[in-house]
Amino acid sequence: MSDYDVIVIGAGLGGISAAALCAKNGFNTVVFEQGDAVGGCCSSFDLEGYRFDTGASIIMLTETIQAIFELMGRRMEDYIELVPCDPIYQVIGHDGSRFTMPMDIAEATSVIERVAPGDVEGWKEFTRIGLAMLDAIGDTMMTPMNTLREMARMQSEHREMVRYMEYFVRSHQSVTQKFFKHPVMESFVAYQSYYAGAPPYLGLGILGFVALMQHLGSYYPRGGMIALPASLQKVGEEFGLEVRKGTKVEKILVEGGRARGVRLEDGSVVSSKMVLSNTNAKVTYLKMVGPEHLKRWAIKAIGSYELSMPIPMIYVGIDTAPPLPAHHTISVGPLEQTNRNWYDYYKRGINPEPCGSLLSWPTESDPGLAPEGHHVLNFVWGGPDPYAPLGENWDRLKPAIKEGAIKELERIVMPDISDHIKFLEVSTPLDFERRLLSPQGAIYGLFLDITSMSLFRPNPRSRVVKDLYLSGASTCMGGGVPTTLASGVIASNYILADHG
Repeated sequence: MSDYDVIVIGAGLGGISAAALCAKNGFNTVVFEQGDAVGGCCSSFDLEGYRFDTGASIIMLTETIQAIFELMGRRMEDYIELVPCDPIYQVIGHDGSRFTMPMDIAEATSVIERVAPGDVEGWKEFTRIGLAMLDAIGDTMMTPMNTLREMARMQSEHREMVRYMEYFVRSHQSVTQKFFKHPVMESFVAYQSYYAGAPPYLGLGILGFVALMQHLGSYYPRGGMIALPASLQKVGEEFGLEVRKGTKVEKILVEGGRARGVRLEDGSVVSSKMVLSNTNAKVTYLKMVGPEHLKRWAIKAIGSYELSMPIPMIYVGIDTAPPLPAHHTISVGPLEQTNRNWYDYYKRGINPEPCGSLLSWPTESDPGLAPEGHHVLNFVWGGPDPYAPLGENWDRLKPAIKEGAIKELERIVMPDISDHIKFLEVSTPLDFERRLLSPQGAIYGLFLDITSMSLFRPNPRSRVVKDLYLSGASTCMGGGVPTTLASGVIASNYILADHG
């Protein structure tokens, strides 16, 4: 008799959502999380009185979260408080311009009329097409599209999507330039391709509409980004879910071609009827399952996937309120330089000159994340940066990164910010690998472009090991808060279909 029905490896958003749903559906479920907190890249941690977000900094498309709570017979509002972020962001252009974008689309149009009057008609067309497309897409994010049959069924059920297919096959840059001509607007919309871990010239065209999705609702969870996975953990525990933190899984046990439990780092064995892995798919198959249990074609296939890019994060605690107008501040460089940083530097293992930054100010939405009168800033500066920069070492580079980050903060926040910094820490790709066990610090799991999305990513229902399921950024639609949550729904639905 098995110890559990379902073992879930990793309490990232995909893992914790899948685990909670499995528990709700009557499966005896346990989550083994190697760290001391749930959430993975969508988590928070406390240092010297400040609470910092590990990676993810905002929540969009809250319909996905609401749908998960509804599947568990609960109301999202009873478990998590979402604070609207309005204005959404301040934009700092490479020409020195600054403007703030409100959430309301009509008000945003007025801003564009002032800063980029030649793009007003393009913006209006961008919003018209984008809103209609998002309406047509509907709930497809939680619809499996991992086989040709599933893809055909989805297209049959959402026939109106056909008219928008060009935005699925075009690049992010192509979509951006179709609607925007002003250099700063073009750079701003194109820069957001890195939210999915790809440069504008390679990024998915559909994600060019992220700039519009933010206007449909951008929120920050009170208590930090960890509040989202913690709320799912709480609901799961109401249905008997067990979450064991500080417990690392070393191997997935395979018997007769089926996943039948795990071996933990301390050598103990825990048996189960099925295993769901929320770790990176390459780690799941090549390390935890092991080549000895895989066919040669499977080893070649999983080995061919490219890991997503890593990037350093800077965490800053200050003793004064920064003079910022919005939760987010985005500084953008020229579009062509953004692309060059990828193919001339990152792909050659060289750290590029910074060409943009993303600053999050969580205490603007939740002052309780810092001591009274103090504030928290989470900062992504530069990038993309390689995991192993040529002739360099990340630990040795930290002082230079701190110095450069302070200079950038002096430029975009306030000139005397160094007099107010009480805490500053850098998390490099190597640190992300150490802390989260993300191979090479890959923050989005696997690289995502048109050739490696959905149907072409590792299947949430394993094709090579029976009773093995996968969730997280390596599957379905890739990384990001709504997409990884949706991957947990899809994986749990497969489990329910196979074992319910």
